[in-house]
Amino acid sequence: MSSASVIVSSGTAVQNAAVVTEFFDRYRAHDVDGMVDLCTINADFSYPPFEVWGKQRVLRGDGKVGTVGKPIWTGLINAFPNLSNVVHSVDANDEGDVVVQVDIGGTQQQPWGLILPTGKTFSEPHIFLFRLSSDGLIESLTGYWNNAGISQQLGHMEVD
Repeated sequence: MSSASVIVSSGTAVQNAAVVTEFFDRYRAHDVDGMVDLCTINADFSYPPFEVWGKQRVLRGDGKVGTVGKPIWTGLINAFPNLSNVVHSVDANDEGDVVVQVDIGGTQQQPWGLILPTGKTFSEPHIFLFRLSSDGLIESLTGYWNNAGISQQLGHMEVD
């Protein structure tokens, strides 16, 4: 984690912040299985801005880490082989809540949803909300970002 600020209120909060920091370290290393290992078996996953249209179906970013999150992370890493993140702040409490401000970015080399690769790069601020269980595993995560900003940076301008 680069020069990120970490705000915690006690030892439990420190442990919660450490788990989430490790999650982003593994994400940066493209260790998707390691990211999943930090989550409970039935961890909830929500990326409200995420939506990929396909033939006769729409994939939305809501479900479980193992069945929705893992394929999304794997797809992102495949499409953006240099995908990385810079964590700016981690704010944790004793109740298992952790808020992270992070920039995520990379250079597109493969198709991502309907966006064909042009070799363009994106970098977009994200906010993540994590909830950790009493045993220190991630039981839910939600991520927010400006999807239109990413599309614009990648040169994909689609109008409905």
